[in-house]
Parts: sequence; C-alpha cells; structure tokens
Amino acid sequence: QVQLVESGGGLVQVGDSLRLSCAASGRTFSNSVMGWFRQAPGKEREFVAAISGSGGATYYGNSVKGRFAISRDNAKNTVSLQMNSLKPEDTAVYFCAARRPYNGNSYRSDDYDYWGQGTQVTVSS
Repeated sequence: QVQLVESGGGLVQVGDSLRLSCAASGRTFSNSVMGWFRQAPGKEREFVAAISGSGGATYYGNSVKGRFAISRDNAKNTVSLQMNSLKPEDTAVYFCAARRPYNGNSYRSDDYDYWGQGTQVTVSS
C-alpha cells in the first residue's frame, strides 16, 4: 500500500511562485510513475505533470508547460511541483498520485492507483 501526503499549498498573488511537495510511503517508490493533477470547483480533474520512476522523463499538461516543473528525490521518497508565474486559472486543489510499479506514464487520472488528500492553491489577482 502506498500513502501520499501533499504539502505546500497556499494563497499567493498573480506571478508568484509556489512549491508543492508530496511524501510517499512504500518501498517501490522509485519504480512508480508519479503525477500531479488538479481540480477546480465545478471542473473535471486535470492532468498537470508526471515523472518517470527514474526521474529521467517528465510530462506536462499544455496549460502549465514552461511554467511548472516536476521533480523527484527517490532517496527521500518525495516528488515536488515547482509552480512559477502563477495565474488565477491555476487556482485548484492539487493532488499527488502514483501508479503501481512498472506501469508507464499516463495523462489519465483513472490510470493512477494511489492519491493524496489534496492541497489547495489559490492565486489571487
């Protein structure tokens, strides 16, 4: 079983930066694709970013490409999301998610097996 705990959300201004972290339990963390998704009120859950088990491959949703960066530290079982140039439309609950080991990258939330509780990010104009 994998447990994921997000941290780092908060209220920021337009143009600010914020870094989210996700702490994961589980011995097979380094073999699992990790992802970040977000969900705004009244909207569907949206893919934000994903990273391969080794950290060598990263993937981004079009709305965050060039502004967000995903990274991981397998020694510490953590994955992070650095968010720069934040916009009001980035306001959402952000979720950390993990696939079972040895599964490839996916943009679909249904393909992820473990989820954190979410952390709120609010970008004020």
